[in-house]
Amino acid sequence: VQLQASGGGLVQPGGSLRLSCAASESIFRRNVMGWYRQAPGKQRELVAEINHLSTPHYADPVKGRVLISRDNAKNMVSLQMNSLKPEDTGVYYCNVPTSINSGYVLRPWGQGTLVTVSS
Repeated sequence: VQLQASGGGLVQPGGSLRLSCAASESIFRRNVMGWYRQAPGKQRELVAEINHLSTPHYADPVKGRVLISRDNAKNMVSLQMNSLKPEDTGVYYCNVPTSINSGYVLRPWGQGTLVTVSS
């Protein structure tokens, strides 16, 4: 597997979801990993990133509500999302940024996983 995101679904406002991304070892090792999202009709944007030392970086709209983590032994990166809002709706993708907050990624975009926040 190159990059495979999963865990999306329908959740009510205020609810929680945990997304997971499995990556090939060659992609995951010593790389920054990131979660991104694209809302309907909007450009894709950064949600959170984490370096190989597990130092996180969060986009302002999700700070305090989201926790990114990585399991270097399993080549997986997760995104715990709490207090979800309707504006969090979108397709969520994982990818490999060139560096923290660079705005550029190294891999083709996969299919992502759809998160819908609605009552």
